[in-house]
Amino acid sequence: MGWRAFITFIFMVVPLIGQATPIRIKDLVEFDGVRSNDLVGYGLVVGLNGTGDGLRNSPFTEEMLSNILERLGVNVTGEQFRPKNVAAVLVTASLPPFARAGSPMDVTVSAIGDANSLLGGTLVMTPLNAADGDIYAVAQGTIIAGGASATGDAATVVQGVPTAGVIPSGATIEREVAFDFAGMTSLRLALRTPDFTTAGRIEQAINQSFGRQVALMLDAGTVELSIAATRMQSPAHALGRIENILVEPERRARVVVDQRSGTIVMGDDVRISRVAVSQGNLTLRIRETPLVAQPNPFSPGDTVVVPRTDTALIDEPGIGLAEIDEGTSLSEVVAGLNALGVAPRDMIDILKSIKASGALHAEFIVR
Repeated sequence: MGWRAFITFIFMVVPLIGQATPIRIKDLVEFDGVRSNDLVGYGLVVGLNGTGDGLRNSPFTEEMLSNILERLGVNVTGEQFRPKNVAAVLVTASLPPFARAGSPMDVTVSAIGDANSLLGGTLVMTPLNAADGDIYAVAQGTIIAGGASATGDAATVVQGVPTAGVIPSGATIEREVAFDFAGMTSLRLALRTPDFTTAGRIEQAINQSFGRQVALMLDAGTVELSIAATRMQSPAHALGRIENILVEPERRARVVVDQRSGTIVMGDDVRISRVAVSQGNLTLRIRETPLVAQPNPFSPGDTVVVPRTDTALIDEPGIGLAEIDEGTSLSEVVAGLNALGVAPRDMIDILKSIKASGALHAEFIVR
C-alpha cells in the first residue's frame, strides 16, 4: 500500500472514530470483586521426540523425574539415566471468577530448561498454586505447541515458538475462591479508562433505569451502586440489569504515532492553535571516483592512484511556510500535508514539532 493510499485510509477511519457510539456498561467498567486469579505450577513434560532438556545442563529436571518415579514405586537411587524426551516446564493459568470445583480451564505450558521443542509432549499431573500457596487446580494433558522445528546435519529451521504451548481444558478446578458475593450491600464499578464525564453518564444512566438514586459517582474511576436501593433480590440480579445499559463514553483528545511503520492514528476532537510550519530536506552527497595513472610503455615511472571526489548539496522538495488557522482539526492539517506530498514519517516529525511548540492540544503518544 502506498503512502497516499495509507493516508486516505486514515481519513476514512478518523470520521468513524469521531462518531460517538453508545457502549454497554459491562464493556466500560470492571465490577468490584468480579476478577480472575493467576495460578502457577512447576511440572514435567514427557513423550518428546528427543527435543527435551539436556539433563546435564538442567539438573532440576533429573531431580523432579526421580521424585516422580519414586512416588510411583520405582527406585532410581544411584542410577544414571539421561533421557532426552523429558522437559521441565512452568504451567500458568487464570482462574476465572465464580469458577466452581470440577470445572475445566485452559493452561499455558512454557519450557524453562534447554528443551528445543514441546511438540507432541504430555504434561504430567501438575498442581497449580495461587499467591496464597494453596492448590486450586490440577493440570494434565497433551500440549498443543504454537510452532514447528526441523533439524538437519548442517542447518536448523524454527518457525514460531515450539517451546511454549497450551492445553485446552487441561486443568480441573479443585478449590473455589471464598467470596461472599451474594452478601454484598454495595458494589463499586471501576472504569477501565477513568473519566469524570463518562462516570457521570454511567451514574445518570443507572439512576434513570431504576427511576431513583441507586448509583453515586465517587471519582473519575469509580461509581458506587447501592444494592439495597435497587430493591433487587441479589447483587447478581442488580448487575444483570445494569450491565447492558448503553452509555456514550467520553475520551481525551489523543494522537498515537508509530515511527517504525509510519502509522498515525488520531481522534476527530484533536485541535491545533494558530501556528506556522516550514519543512524541507538537505542531502549532502559525496562520491569517490579515483583515477589510475600509468606511465607509458618502456618508460620509467610507477603506477599511481589519483583521488577524485565529487560533492553535491541537494535541496530536496519540501513544504514552504504553511500557516494553520486557530481551531483547525488535526485531520485537516494532515490532509493539507498529504496534498503537499509529505511522506508519513516526515509528517510524524512535523506533528512532534507542533506538539513541542504547544500548538497541538492533545495527548501525543509515540511508540
